[in-house]
Amino acid sequence: MEAQHLHAKPHAEGEWSTGFCDCFSDCKNCCITFWCPCITFGQVAEIVDRGSTSCGTAGALYALIAVVTGCACIYSCFYRGKMRAQYNIKGDDCTDCLKHFCCELCSLTQQYRELKHRGYDMSLGWAGNVERQQNQGGVAMGAPVFQGGMTR
Repeated sequence: MEAQHLHAKPHAEGEWSTGFCDCFSDCKNCCITFWCPCITFGQVAEIVDRGSTSCGTAGALYALIAVVTGCACIYSCFYRGKMRAQYNIKGDDCTDCLKHFCCELCSLTQQYRELKHRGYDMSLGWAGNVERQQNQGGVAMGAPVFQGGMTR
């Protein structure tokens, strides 16, 4: 568990839980995103895609696009729109792209904080968060138990 937690503030429905420029409210993520944005992007993409894209795959593709084109925001702005749609956050595709183009790091950290605010432990990835939720609900996933063992 982290030593410092983000404290969720009540926010209006359809709004981001933290401001666009609140990067330093989570200094650890701010530093990681500054030095290696592909990590933060990969974590966000895995949760937004509900596990269909792994953190490593999304992060590697982000890094490849950044190296080849110098403009990874082309890829990441689509995830902002996808995330807005999932959580009914106001905005539009044009604004998403502008925010990612003008300040990619602020955009990525805001998305990271939003998912964290919504209860995701970003270090666990999608599968880890699903397992954690199932265990908290008292439903532990495991192999089924058969009475009397297996017979032919």
